[in-house]
This record gives sequence, structure tokens and C-alpha cells, in this order.
Amino acid sequence: MSLLKKLHFDFDTNQAILKKIAKIDAFQSGWEILEQKENRSLKELHKIATLQSIGSSTRIEGSRLSDNEVQHLLKNLKITKLKTRDEEEIAGYYEVLELIFEQYSFIDFTESNILQFHHLLLKHSQKDQRHKGTYKNLSNEVVATSPSGGKKVIFKTTPPHLVAKEMQELIEWTNEQLSKKDIHPLLIIAVFVYEFLSIHPFQDGNGRLSRLLTTFLLLKEGYQFITYISFENQIEQQKKEYYEALMDGQKNHYKENIKSWVLFFLNSLEVLLVKLDKKYQEFLQKATYLNERQKQILAFIEEHQPVKLADITSHFPHVSIHTIKKDIQVLQKEKKIEKMGEYKGSIYMIPSKS
Repeated sequence: MSLLKKLHFDFDTNQAILKKIAKIDAFQSGWEILEQKENRSLKELHKIATLQSIGSSTRIEGSRLSDNEVQHLLKNLKITKLKTRDEEEIAGYYEVLELIFEQYSFIDFTESNILQFHHLLLKHSQKDQRHKGTYKNLSNEVVATSPSGGKKVIFKTTPPHLVAKEMQELIEWTNEQLSKKDIHPLLIIAVFVYEFLSIHPFQDGNGRLSRLLTTFLLLKEGYQFITYISFENQIEQQKKEYYEALMDGQKNHYKENIKSWVLFFLNSLEVLLVKLDKKYQEFLQKATYLNERQKQILAFIEEHQPVKLADITSHFPHVSIHTIKKDIQVLQKEKKIEKMGEYKGSIYMIPSKS
């Protein structure tokens, strides 16, 4: 597989690529130091990013559920019977994404694990039970779905009888290049994602799985910031440019110039850095007026909501009830929590964002 030839760019393109990579790597170096401090703002950013990633990645493929609807579904996932295809796709994406976040360092980048990811992705999808976790046996095409429901063919893909061979070669090439470290990992990941979408190895779920594998590979290569900002959401916002970059490379299949795709991929990551930094600073500003005890009480309410005053005093036995009541008043004043009910029956919880 002559994938290295696809990374032969002109001088100006190479310079642009180097600048973008340098900026991304510099940000990640600083982020590693920040992550070691482990604070509540990071946890909140992770929750928001996870929700956006699930909603955006499924909407790119035609789902119509909003982030609020996705959030409601996930809160009740264990007790909710999935009624629609959109809900089935949300549940599958959530399970794979959580697996990646929690176990990526223990999971090798292998063909069997990619097949397992796909199996889990389509686990809840009734119409996909026959082909989940297995390569396609019918020809398929990359199709873009517009908000109105219209479809447009983006490019043709590898025929079924060649998929196993091309996927094996692609995975071997990716692992070899990441191991050799002769080429920057962001370029290798960009090539993998492009080739994966060109092969389109599965009957369904290729777009969603490509974005999950992007997150997986970025985490494997140390780009932890991707946990706190949604790559999928950025793709959804630039859906037109996303498909145009793929189409530009596909003009000559197997002899592509993937300059547009690589620049789009790196530019998307670069934009995410700016967004993440801005969001993090906003969270810090919102949190500065709370002292450490108040932050701990807020975290307790968030984790165990709804809670009563007695629950809080039991959890903080060394803090007087008078002090806790004052802290609760501060949290209410700053709209960090809301009170439901009166007197001894009062409960406290985090306000809904909807």
C-alpha cells in the first residue's frame, strides 16, 4: 500500500502543515500540566464534550435528536426501551465512546478490536444485527445527508471482495508508521481516517466509527485534550467543508492528493484548541467565587442529587450545620443549585440546562 506517496505535498502546504502541528503539540504539552491538577471544570468539560460528540456524530449521519434529547435519553438509558433508530444509534455510540475513554490505553489498534467496536456500535440497531462486526458483502457509497433529508453521493468505495485485504494493509501500515515515528502521528491518523472512509468497510456505521477511531487514535498518541472538546461537533459545524475535503481527494481514487483532507483535519483540531481554551477559562471564571468547601458541597450535590440538608451534613460531619446552610445560600444565590420544596422536605439539585 503506497500511502506515503499521498503525503507528498508542495512546499507551501508542508509549511502550513508544520505550523498547525507545532501549534497543536504546544497546546497538548500545556494541557498535560493542567490535567494533572484535576479539577471540577475538567469533569464538566468532559461531560459536555461527550454529550456533544454523541449528538453530533449521529446527526451527521441523519439523526434528528437534539443534544437535550440525547441527554435525556442517556440519563434514562438503563430503564428506557429504545423505540427509534435514532435512539438505537445514540445508545451504541455512547457505549463505544465510553469504552474508548475508559480503556483506550489497554486496547490495541487491531483489526479484531475495530470489528468489536463496530459490533458494539450497532449492538442496539435492530436492522443491523446481521452485519454488525463484519465487513460488507454488498457495494456501498459514501452519501451525505442534508438537513432536509436529501442524499448526495460523495464517492465510491472499495468493492466488498477487496475490503479484508485493504483493511489489513491499512491497519498494518498505521501501526508500523506509528511505531517507527518517522512521520508525525497526526499525519498518520489523518491518512488512516481518509483511507478508512475510502474503503468504507462496513455495510453501515462507517462515518460514526471513523470518528470514534479518530478519538481512539488521538488518545493513544497522547492528545488528551480531545476528551474535553468534541471533534464530532466541529465536523458537524463544518459538514460541507468536511465532505468537500473528502471529495477533493477522491477525484483520482488510489492516486489521490489528500492535501485538502489533511489541512481540513489539522485545521479542525486547531479550531478545537481555541474553543477548549475559551471554555476552560470561562469555567474557571465562574468557579473563582466559590471557596473549596463550597465547591465540595456543590460536587456532592451534583453527584448525589436530589439531596436533603441532612444528606449534606452527614457527608460533611466536621462542618457545622450553620456553615453548611450559609454555603447552600451562596450556591443558590449564584444559581449553582436550586431548591425544591419547603422546610424539612426541601431537596437541592443542579438546575437543568434546558
